[in-house]
Amino acid sequence: MAVFTPVTLEQITPWAARFPIGTVRSIKGISSGIENSNFFLSAERGEFVLTIFEKLSFEQLPFYLHLMRHLAERGVSVPAPIASDRNEIINALHGKPAAIVTRLEGDWIPAPAPVHCREVGAMLAKMHVAAQDYPLYQPNLRGLEWWRETTPVVLPYIPEEAQQLLRAEMHFQEAFAASDVYDALPNGPIHADLFRNNVMFDGERLSGFFDFFFAGCDTWLFDVAVTVNDWCIALDTGASDPVRVRAMLDAYADVRPFTDEERRAWPAMLRAAALRFWLSRLFDYYLPREAEMLTPHDPTHFERILRHRIAHPVEALA
Repeated sequence: MAVFTPVTLEQITPWAARFPIGTVRSIKGISSGIENSNFFLSAERGEFVLTIFEKLSFEQLPFYLHLMRHLAERGVSVPAPIASDRNEIINALHGKPAAIVTRLEGDWIPAPAPVHCREVGAMLAKMHVAAQDYPLYQPNLRGLEWWRETTPVVLPYIPEEAQQLLRAEMHFQEAFAASDVYDALPNGPIHADLFRNNVMFDGERLSGFFDFFFAGCDTWLFDVAVTVNDWCIALDTGASDPVRVRAMLDAYADVRPFTDEERRAWPAMLRAAALRFWLSRLFDYYLPREAEMLTPHDPTHFERILRHRIAHPVEALA
Protein backbone atom coordinates (compact mmCIF):
# COMPACT_ATOMS: atom_id res chain seq x y z
CA MET A 1 0.00 0.00 0.00
CA ALA A 2 1.91 2.99 -1.18
CA VAL A 3 2.24 6.52 -2.47
CA PHE A 4 5.83 6.93 -3.60
CA THR A 5 5.35 10.33 -5.31
CA PRO A 6 3.09 12.73 -3.37
CA VAL A 7 0.95 15.15 -5.41
CA THR A 8 -0.98 18.13 -4.06
CA LEU A 9 -4.12 19.75 -5.44
CA GLU A 10 -2.07 22.83 -6.34
CA GLN A 11 0.34 20.69 -8.36
CA ILE A 12 -2.28 18.60 -10.15
CA THR A 13 -4.62 21.44 -11.17
CA PRO A 14 -2.51 22.98 -13.96
CA TRP A 15 -1.25 19.56 -15.10
CA ALA A 16 -4.78 18.14 -15.40
CA ALA A 17 -5.98 21.15 -17.39
CA ARG A 18 -4.75 19.42 -20.57
CA PHE A 19 -7.36 16.66 -20.11
CA PRO A 20 -11.11 16.90 -20.87
CA ILE A 21 -12.15 16.34 -17.25
CA GLY A 22 -12.76 19.90 -16.11
CA THR A 23 -11.26 21.49 -13.01
CA VAL A 24 -9.94 19.04 -10.42
CA ARG A 25 -11.74 19.61 -7.12
CA SER A 26 -9.88 17.14 -4.90
CA ILE A 27 -7.09 14.57 -4.96
CA LYS A 28 -6.68 11.69 -2.51
CA GLY A 29 -3.95 9.04 -2.30
CA ILE A 30 -5.13 5.44 -2.62
CA SER A 31 -3.81 3.05 0.02
CA SER A 32 -3.56 -0.01 -2.20
CA GLY A 33 -0.96 -1.37 -4.56
CA ILE A 34 2.78 -1.56 -3.96
CA GLU A 35 4.16 -0.69 -7.40
CA ASN A 36 2.73 2.72 -8.38
CA SER A 37 1.39 5.91 -6.83
CA ASN A 38 -2.39 6.08 -7.23
CA PHE A 39 -4.86 8.87 -6.51
CA PHE A 40 -8.59 9.46 -6.76
CA LEU A 41 -9.36 12.62 -8.70
CA SER A 42 -12.72 14.31 -8.31
CA ALA A 43 -13.29 16.73 -11.20
CA GLU A 44 -16.06 18.75 -12.81
CA ARG A 45 -16.82 16.02 -15.34
CA GLY A 46 -16.63 12.96 -13.17
CA GLU A 47 -14.48 10.72 -11.01
CA PHE A 48 -11.09 9.52 -12.24
CA VAL A 49 -7.92 7.74 -11.12
CA LEU A 50 -4.44 9.18 -11.57
CA THR A 51 -1.51 6.75 -11.65
CA ILE A 52 2.15 7.73 -11.50
CA PHE A 53 4.30 4.82 -12.63
CA GLU A 54 7.27 4.17 -10.37
CA LYS A 55 8.90 1.28 -12.25
CA LEU A 56 7.42 1.06 -15.73
CA SER A 57 9.03 3.29 -18.34
CA PHE A 58 7.54 5.49 -21.05
CA GLU A 59 8.59 2.79 -23.52
CA GLN A 60 6.87 -0.04 -21.65
CA LEU A 61 3.58 1.69 -20.83
CA PRO A 62 1.90 1.70 -24.26
CA PHE A 63 1.32 -2.07 -23.96
CA TYR A 64 -0.70 -1.69 -20.76
CA LEU A 65 -2.68 1.45 -21.51
CA HIS A 66 -3.52 0.58 -25.10
CA LEU A 67 -4.56 -2.88 -23.92
CA MET A 68 -7.06 -1.25 -21.57
CA ARG A 69 -8.39 0.88 -24.42
CA HIS A 70 -8.55 -2.19 -26.71
CA LEU A 71 -10.58 -4.12 -24.12
CA ALA A 72 -12.90 -1.22 -23.31
CA GLU A 73 -13.72 -0.82 -27.01
CA ARG A 74 -14.71 -4.52 -27.12
CA GLY A 75 -17.12 -4.41 -24.22
CA VAL A 76 -14.85 -5.62 -21.42
CA SER A 77 -15.46 -3.68 -18.22
CA VAL A 78 -12.13 -1.90 -17.59
CA PRO A 79 -11.10 1.72 -16.91
CA ALA A 80 -10.70 3.74 -20.09
CA PRO A 81 -7.54 5.88 -20.44
CA ILE A 82 -8.19 9.59 -20.96
CA ALA A 83 -6.21 11.29 -23.75
CA SER A 84 -4.76 14.78 -23.35
CA ASP A 85 -5.36 17.69 -25.70
CA ARG A 86 -2.44 16.28 -27.72
CA ASN A 87 -4.16 12.87 -27.89
CA GLU A 88 -1.56 11.33 -25.56
CA ILE A 89 -2.57 8.87 -22.84
CA ILE A 90 0.91 8.81 -21.25
CA ASN A 91 2.14 12.14 -19.91
CA ALA A 92 5.02 13.17 -17.63
CA LEU A 93 4.25 14.28 -14.06
CA HIS A 94 7.10 15.07 -11.63
CA GLY A 95 9.43 13.57 -14.23
CA LYS A 96 7.65 10.20 -14.25
CA PRO A 97 5.09 8.71 -16.66
CA ALA A 98 1.50 9.19 -15.56
CA ALA A 99 -2.01 8.50 -16.82
CA ILE A 100 -5.62 9.34 -15.99
CA VAL A 101 -8.33 6.69 -16.38
CA THR A 102 -12.04 6.56 -15.65
CA ARG A 103 -13.01 5.41 -12.16
CA LEU A 104 -15.14 2.29 -11.88
CA GLU A 105 -18.36 2.26 -9.85
CA GLY A 106 -18.85 0.25 -6.68
CA ASP A 107 -16.28 -1.34 -4.40
CA TRP A 108 -14.21 -4.47 -4.07
CA ILE A 109 -15.58 -7.58 -2.34
CA PRO A 110 -13.44 -8.77 0.60
CA ALA A 111 -15.48 -11.98 1.11
CA PRO A 112 -16.68 -13.15 -2.32
CA ALA A 113 -19.58 -15.57 -2.73
CA PRO A 114 -20.08 -17.99 -5.63
CA VAL A 115 -22.15 -15.37 -7.48
CA HIS A 116 -19.15 -13.01 -7.50
CA CYS A 117 -16.84 -15.81 -8.65
CA ARG A 118 -19.16 -16.59 -11.55
CA GLU A 119 -19.10 -12.97 -12.67
CA VAL A 120 -15.31 -12.83 -12.47
CA GLY A 121 -14.85 -16.12 -14.33
CA ALA A 122 -17.09 -15.04 -17.20
CA MET A 123 -15.48 -11.61 -17.55
CA LEU A 124 -11.97 -13.08 -17.39
CA ALA A 125 -12.76 -15.41 -20.30
CA LYS A 126 -14.34 -12.53 -22.21
CA MET A 127 -11.16 -10.51 -21.63
CA HIS A 128 -8.92 -13.30 -22.95
CA VAL A 129 -11.04 -13.70 -26.09
CA ALA A 130 -11.23 -9.93 -26.68
CA ALA A 131 -7.44 -9.56 -26.40
CA GLN A 132 -6.62 -12.25 -28.96
CA ASP A 133 -6.18 -9.68 -31.75
CA TYR A 134 -4.30 -7.14 -29.63
CA PRO A 135 -1.25 -6.23 -31.77
CA LEU A 136 1.30 -5.25 -29.10
CA TYR A 137 3.49 -7.73 -27.25
CA GLN A 138 4.92 -7.57 -23.74
CA PRO A 139 6.16 -10.67 -21.89
CA ASN A 140 4.93 -11.35 -18.40
CA LEU A 141 7.61 -9.46 -16.48
CA ARG A 142 6.92 -11.56 -13.36
CA GLY A 143 7.14 -14.88 -15.19
CA LEU A 144 9.66 -17.71 -15.04
CA GLU A 145 12.68 -15.58 -15.92
CA TRP A 146 11.90 -13.21 -13.01
CA TRP A 147 11.44 -16.22 -10.69
CA ARG A 148 14.94 -17.42 -11.64
CA GLU A 149 16.43 -14.00 -10.90
CA THR A 150 14.53 -13.45 -7.64
CA THR A 151 14.93 -16.85 -5.99
CA PRO A 152 18.64 -16.48 -5.10
CA VAL A 153 17.98 -12.94 -3.86
CA VAL A 154 15.33 -13.92 -1.30
CA LEU A 155 16.72 -17.33 -0.23
CA PRO A 156 19.14 -15.94 2.41
CA TYR A 157 16.25 -14.23 4.25
CA ILE A 158 14.02 -17.26 4.83
CA PRO A 159 14.28 -20.34 7.14
CA GLU A 160 15.89 -23.54 5.90
CA GLU A 161 12.56 -25.36 5.54
CA ALA A 162 11.21 -22.57 3.34
CA GLN A 163 14.45 -22.55 1.34
CA GLN A 164 14.01 -26.25 0.61
CA LEU A 165 10.44 -25.68 -0.53
CA LEU A 166 11.44 -22.80 -2.79
CA ARG A 167 14.29 -24.71 -4.42
CA ALA A 168 12.14 -27.80 -4.95
CA GLU A 169 9.26 -25.82 -6.43
CA MET A 170 11.54 -23.94 -8.80
CA HIS A 171 12.90 -27.28 -10.00
CA PHE A 172 9.34 -28.54 -10.52
CA GLN A 173 8.27 -25.39 -12.40
CA GLU A 174 11.34 -25.42 -14.64
CA ALA A 175 10.44 -28.96 -15.72
CA PHE A 176 6.77 -28.05 -16.17
CA ALA A 177 7.64 -25.03 -18.34
CA ALA A 178 9.80 -27.26 -20.56
CA SER A 179 7.07 -29.85 -21.10
CA ASP A 180 5.05 -30.46 -24.27
CA VAL A 181 1.83 -29.90 -22.31
CA TYR A 182 2.93 -26.43 -21.25
CA ASP A 183 4.08 -25.59 -24.77
CA ALA A 184 0.59 -26.39 -26.13
CA LEU A 185 -1.29 -24.09 -23.72
CA PRO A 186 -3.25 -21.25 -25.37
CA ASN A 187 -1.81 -17.85 -24.58
CA GLY A 188 -2.14 -14.12 -25.13
CA PRO A 189 -2.44 -10.94 -23.06
CA ILE A 190 -3.43 -11.64 -19.44
CA HIS A 191 -4.19 -9.49 -16.41
CA ALA A 192 -1.80 -11.54 -14.19
CA ASP A 193 -2.91 -9.88 -10.92
CA LEU A 194 -6.69 -10.30 -10.73
CA PHE A 195 -7.06 -10.31 -6.95
CA ARG A 196 -10.24 -9.41 -5.09
CA ASN A 197 -9.12 -5.80 -4.63
CA ASN A 198 -8.57 -5.37 -8.38
CA VAL A 199 -12.22 -6.02 -9.26
CA MET A 200 -15.14 -3.70 -8.56
CA PHE A 201 -18.72 -4.75 -7.90
CA ASP A 202 -21.88 -2.67 -7.68
CA GLY A 203 -23.97 -5.06 -5.60
CA GLU A 204 -23.73 -8.39 -7.43
CA ARG A 205 -22.95 -6.69 -10.75
CA LEU A 206 -19.32 -6.72 -11.80
CA SER A 207 -18.47 -3.14 -12.76
CA GLY A 208 -14.92 -3.75 -13.91
CA PHE A 209 -11.35 -5.06 -13.67
CA PHE A 210 -8.56 -2.58 -13.01
CA ASP A 211 -4.82 -2.31 -12.25
CA PHE A 212 -3.50 -3.85 -15.45
CA PHE A 213 0.10 -2.90 -14.75
CA PHE A 214 1.30 -6.45 -14.21
CA ALA A 215 -0.30 -7.54 -17.48
CA GLY A 216 1.70 -9.33 -20.13
CA CYS A 217 1.55 -12.16 -22.61
CA ASP A 218 1.45 -15.57 -20.95
CA THR A 219 -0.79 -18.63 -20.82
CA TRP A 220 -4.45 -17.92 -20.17
CA LEU A 221 -4.49 -20.78 -17.67
CA PHE A 222 -1.92 -18.97 -15.50
CA ASP A 223 -4.33 -16.01 -15.32
CA VAL A 224 -7.15 -18.33 -14.26
CA ALA A 225 -4.94 -19.96 -11.60
CA VAL A 226 -3.87 -16.60 -10.15
CA THR A 227 -7.52 -15.60 -9.90
CA VAL A 228 -8.70 -18.88 -8.34
CA ASN A 229 -5.86 -18.77 -5.80
CA ASP A 230 -7.25 -15.51 -4.41
CA TRP A 231 -11.01 -15.58 -5.02
CA CYS A 232 -11.71 -19.22 -4.17
CA ILE A 233 -9.71 -19.96 -1.04
CA ALA A 234 -9.99 -19.60 2.72
CA LEU A 235 -7.63 -16.74 3.53
CA ASP A 236 -6.63 -18.16 6.93
CA THR A 237 -5.59 -21.62 5.67
CA GLY A 238 -5.08 -21.36 1.90
CA ALA A 239 -7.51 -24.25 1.35
CA SER A 240 -9.77 -24.19 -1.70
CA ASP A 241 -13.52 -23.64 -1.51
CA PRO A 242 -14.84 -26.16 -4.07
CA VAL A 243 -18.13 -24.32 -4.56
CA ARG A 244 -16.46 -21.04 -5.46
CA VAL A 245 -13.88 -22.82 -7.63
CA ARG A 246 -16.60 -24.62 -9.58
CA ALA A 247 -18.61 -21.40 -10.00
CA MET A 248 -15.63 -19.54 -11.45
CA LEU A 249 -14.36 -22.31 -13.71
CA ASP A 250 -17.79 -23.19 -15.09
CA ALA A 251 -18.54 -19.56 -15.89
CA TYR A 252 -15.17 -19.19 -17.61
CA ALA A 253 -15.64 -22.36 -19.66
CA ASP A 254 -19.10 -21.23 -20.79
CA VAL A 255 -17.35 -18.37 -22.62
CA ARG A 256 -14.08 -20.13 -23.58
CA PRO A 257 -13.93 -23.92 -23.07
CA PHE A 258 -10.71 -25.31 -21.64
CA THR A 259 -8.46 -27.43 -23.87
CA ASP A 260 -7.25 -30.94 -23.04
CA GLU A 261 -3.76 -29.56 -22.35
CA GLU A 262 -5.17 -26.99 -19.94
CA ARG A 263 -7.03 -29.72 -18.06
CA ARG A 264 -3.80 -31.68 -17.65
CA ALA A 265 -1.75 -28.63 -16.68
CA TRP A 266 -4.17 -27.30 -14.05
CA PRO A 267 -2.61 -28.79 -10.87
CA ALA A 268 0.89 -27.56 -11.81
CA MET A 269 -0.44 -24.14 -12.84
CA LEU A 270 -2.11 -23.60 -9.47
CA ARG A 271 1.31 -24.19 -7.90
CA ALA A 272 2.96 -21.82 -10.39
CA ALA A 273 0.50 -19.05 -9.52
CA ALA A 274 1.14 -19.53 -5.79
CA LEU A 275 4.91 -19.52 -6.31
CA ARG A 276 4.84 -16.29 -8.31
CA PHE A 277 3.16 -14.35 -5.50
CA TRP A 278 5.14 -15.99 -2.72
CA LEU A 279 8.31 -14.81 -4.47
CA SER A 280 7.08 -11.28 -5.07
CA ARG A 281 5.88 -10.91 -1.49
CA LEU A 282 9.18 -12.22 -0.15
CA PHE A 283 11.00 -9.66 -2.29
CA ASP A 284 8.75 -6.76 -1.22
CA TYR A 285 8.90 -7.79 2.45
CA TYR A 286 12.67 -8.20 2.77
CA LEU A 287 13.78 -5.59 0.22
CA PRO A 288 11.10 -2.88 0.46
CA ARG A 289 11.19 0.54 -1.14
CA GLU A 290 10.48 3.63 0.92
CA ALA A 291 7.02 5.06 0.38
CA GLU A 292 4.20 6.84 2.15
CA MET A 293 1.46 4.44 3.27
CA LEU A 294 3.57 1.35 2.43
CA THR A 295 2.84 -1.92 4.27
CA PRO A 296 4.27 -4.99 2.50
CA HIS A 297 1.98 -8.03 2.29
CA ASP A 298 2.69 -11.10 4.43
CA PRO A 299 4.67 -13.56 2.26
CA THR A 300 3.67 -16.58 4.37
CA HIS A 301 0.12 -16.35 2.96
CA PHE A 302 1.24 -17.66 -0.42
CA GLU A 303 3.68 -20.07 1.13
CA ARG A 304 0.64 -21.66 2.84
CA ILE A 305 -1.25 -21.76 -0.46
CA LEU A 306 1.69 -23.37 -2.25
CA ARG A 307 2.10 -26.00 0.48
CA HIS A 308 -1.63 -26.74 0.29
CA ARG A 309 -1.49 -27.10 -3.52
CA ILE A 310 1.39 -29.57 -3.18
CA ALA A 311 -0.13 -31.57 -0.31
CA HIS A 312 -3.65 -31.64 -1.81
CA PRO A 313 -3.26 -31.73 -5.59
CA VAL A 314 -6.53 -31.21 -7.43
CA GLU A 315 -7.81 -33.50 -10.12
CA ALA A 316 -7.09 -32.47 -13.66
CA LEU A 317 -9.32 -29.57 -14.66
CA ALA A 318 -12.88 -30.87 -15.05
